[in-house]
Amino acid sequence: MPKPVAMLSALLMTVALFSCTAAQKSEPALAAYVDTLSAIDSHAHPMAYVASGARADTDFDALPLDGIPPFELPVPLLAANPAYKQAQASLYKTSAADNDSTRAAARARAIQQHGDQFPVWVLDQLHVDVMLANRVAMGTGLNSPRFRWVSFADALMLPLDISGERERTPDTRALYPLEAKLLRRYLRDLELARVPPTLDGYLRDVVSKTLQRQRNAGAAAVKFEAAYLRPLDFDPADSLAAAAIYARYASHGAPTRAEYKTLEDYLIRYIAREAGQLAMAVQIHSLDQFGKFYSVEGAAPHHLESMFSDSSLRGTNFVIVHAGWPRIDETIVQLRKPNVYADISMMDQLADSTALSSSLRKILKAAPEKVMFGTDAFDAGALQGWEQVGWVASHNARRALSDALAAMVAEKEISEERARELARMVLRDNAIAAYRLQK
Repeated sequence: MPKPVAMLSALLMTVALFSCTAAQKSEPALAAYVDTLSAIDSHAHPMAYVASGARADTDFDALPLDGIPPFELPVPLLAANPAYKQAQASLYKTSAADNDSTRAAARARAIQQHGDQFPVWVLDQLHVDVMLANRVAMGTGLNSPRFRWVSFADALMLPLDISGERERTPDTRALYPLEAKLLRRYLRDLELARVPPTLDGYLRDVVSKTLQRQRNAGAAAVKFEAAYLRPLDFDPADSLAAAAIYARYASHGAPTRAEYKTLEDYLIRYIAREAGQLAMAVQIHSLDQFGKFYSVEGAAPHHLESMFSDSSLRGTNFVIVHAGWPRIDETIVQLRKPNVYADISMMDQLADSTALSSSLRKILKAAPEKVMFGTDAFDAGALQGWEQVGWVASHNARRALSDALAAMVAEKEISEERARELARMVLRDNAIAAYRLQK
C-alpha cells in the first residue's frame, strides 16, 4: 500500500491533471460559445457613410486629437500591428502577399459595394448587435436600432470665456477651442445667439433643453472627455457660488481657474442629474493615455468617488469608459456603487492577452454585473479604419473573456453554466441594464 505522503502526492497530481484537462476541454467550448454571442458595444466612434466627393465626416468626436502636439502612440495602435492585417483578411479577403495599396483598394471596394449600408455591414462582421456611437451628431448609415447615439456634454460645462482654461497646457490650447465651437453649435440648435445672463437661465434654456433635444433624437447617454481638459476631481459645489461666478462673467471677462472649477463642478452634477431623469447614462473617460501633456493622475478613477457617492445622482447610471485602465483596482472599488459600471473599450487594444484576461477575471470576481464589452473603434485611415480597429478589439476581447472564464471553471470558481451566463452579461446583458436599452 502506498505511504500517505505518496498517496497525497498522487492525488494532487490527479487533481492537477483533471483541472488541466477540464480547462483544455472547456476553453474551446467557451470560446465557441462566446463567438456565437451578438454583442453590445458600449463605446465606439463609428464613421458615417460618405459618398464619393461629399464632405468628410467630422462629427466622429468632440475632441479629435490630431490638433494637439505630436505624441507617440502605444505600439498596439500602430498600423504596423500585424493584427490589422488579420482584420483586413477577415473583412476584405486580402492575403499576406497584398501590399498596402491593394489592401486600401479592397476596403474602398467594400465601401462602394455596401454604400450607406456599410456601417451596418461592419457590425454584422464584428458580430455586434448594437454599437453605442460616441459622436457629435449621427450621420448616414448610423441608424437606430443598430447604432445608439452618445452625445458629448463637456461643452455644456464651459459657458464662460475659456481663454484662461485654454492656456493650461499645449494640449488644451487646441482642445478648449473645440469645446467652445461645440457650445456655439448647441446654442444655434436652440436659436440662441449667446448664453443667458443668469445661471438659472442657462440651466433651463441651454443645458436642459439641449439634453432633451438629444434624448428626443435617440441619445442613450452623454459622454464626458473632461480628463483631456482638467482633472476628474469634481467636488461638491455650492449653487450660490456657482451662480455668482456665472453672473460675474456671463457678458465679459474670464474666470480664474478656481472659479471655473467651482462652476464646472456644479454643472457636471446638474448635467448628470438631468441625464438620469431622461433615462440617459453618463459615460466618463478614464484612461492613462493620450498626449504629451495629458494628466495620468488627473484621469484616475478614484477622483470620481465624490460624484458616485452623491445621493442626488443615484438615479443616474455612470459608465467608467476604458475601466480606468490600468488602474483596475481603483475601478473595482467604484463599481461597488449601485449605479456605476465600466467597459473594457481600449483595454482590448492596449493590454496584452494575459493582462486583459487577468483584469477581466478580477472584475468578474468582484462585480460581474458591472463590466461591459466595448471596442473604442476609431478611424485612422484606410489601413486602420474604424471597422478594422473594431475587429481587432472585438477579437481580443472575446479571446480574453473566454480565457478568463475557462480559468475560473478549471479552478472550480464557477460552473460552465455560470461561465456562459457571465459571457452573456459582459457581452450583452450588463449594457442593456446600464443604458436602459429596450431589447
